Amino acid sequence: MDTQASAGQRLERWLPQLVISPAFALSVLFFYGLSVWIGGLSLTGSTTTVQWNWVGLEQYARLFDDETWWLSVRNMAVFLPLSIGVPLLLGALLAILLDQQIRIEGFLRTMYLYPLALSWIVAGTLWRWMLAPDVGFESFLKRHGFPNASFDWLVNADYSIYTIALVAVWHSTGFVMAMFIAGLRSIDDSIIKAARIDGASMPRVYWSVILPALRPTVFSALIILLPAMIKTYDLIAVLTQGGPGHSSVLPAYFMFDRFFAREQMGLGAAAGTIILMTCIAVALPYIVLELRRQQRQGD
Repeated sequence: MDTQASAGQRLERWLPQLVISPAFALSVLFFYGLSVWIGGLSLTGSTTTVQWNWVGLEQYARLFDDETWWLSVRNMAVFLPLSIGVPLLLGALLAILLDQQIRIEGFLRTMYLYPLALSWIVAGTLWRWMLAPDVGFESFLKRHGFPNASFDWLVNADYSIYTIALVAVWHSTGFVMAMFIAGLRSIDDSIIKAARIDGASMPRVYWSVILPALRPTVFSALIILLPAMIKTYDLIAVLTQGGPGHSSVLPAYFMFDRFFAREQMGLGAAAGTIILMTCIAVALPYIVLELRRQQRQGD
């Protein structure tokens, strides 16, 4: 009986690990395994097919000499702050608005969460239709007495990257809002009541009490949005294909284009490796600082 009981205890202790081990193994294989494979491929002269002829850092030298690559990096420097910062700000403001228990909260929540139900491909296709001169906003305004109306945002090199950022903001804001609502609803009401008794106004309560308590929510939103925006390919492919010219090319689109469309697999792999290293370099310091802060609070 004791042997059976101990076996049952061991099984109960190891059951969670046994349940998640297949998914963990697949994650390791398809993320870390393929990342290593791509890194190795970037050191070869692969073109149309995989060729394990080592060329060292030659592909990286070609990458850093490519003007289109540096244009994609400059575009990312514009796209990333807009596609992450604006959803964080709007999502927080909308969550605070809905946290006031207004009557139309259900309607507003559904409206703002609707884009989240769409894939990036569907969202991009929808906006491409809306901005098309013959069927979109421009056509609607011209039919209603505005003959000079123009929505050439997708075909104007000066506006294309901002238009893609606009679509990303539209798609992501509802997701961030939902995260902030969950964070707001998890805060103990007694903290807010105590601050109100001390004479703090509601704006002061939100600024000094509630928003600092939402640091984990902000952290989670950043960790989710950052890699999603850095690897943005779908919107570019649907909306502009990197054009006009190369004005809306982002690193992920550059990587895919070189790897699959232009038969430069080694160069595309080098671009993918740089993108991965960038994600790690940006996210890792923030993760370490956040973990240290949580550890100090725990102590």
